[in-house]
Amino acid sequence: MRLKSYDYQTNGAYFVTICTDFKKKFISRKEKIILEKELRNLENRFAGVTIDYFAIMNNYLHIIFLFDEANINLPRVIQAFKSLTTLKLKQNGFTGKVFWQRNYYEHVIRSEKALEKIREYIQNNPLAERLEPVEIYKNLH
Repeated sequence: MRLKSYDYQTNGAYFVTICTDFKKKFISRKEKIILEKELRNLENRFAGVTIDYFAIMNNYLHIIFLFDEANINLPRVIQAFKSLTTLKLKQNGFTGKVFWQRNYYEHVIRSEKALEKIREYIQNNPLAERLEPVEIYKNLH
């Protein structure tokens, strides 16, 4: 999943998809409110981390993070988000053992045009299983 030699604290844009455990449809209106609040709080919690764009569906969420001199790396941001949201969700009635899938999908966004395509994907195609990197970078030249 991760690029072995890449520094995930590097300035730039990151596309992340986080799924619920076994892609169960855990996210209803109440959960969505909690997730959105905690997602927005990440900007206050971690200097240099901005939420550029996101969509929350019933069993996953897409997020574009922008890092600018961030004081933390991407895996730690995701770990913090998952931990904080799991705690808040349990405090608000979630009774399951695990809310989030163990891992997550990430993609280092390599150009402004790719960033635009990923924003468009998040906005227009939230039900697609996965955006393949080859599709992001096709016809950019």
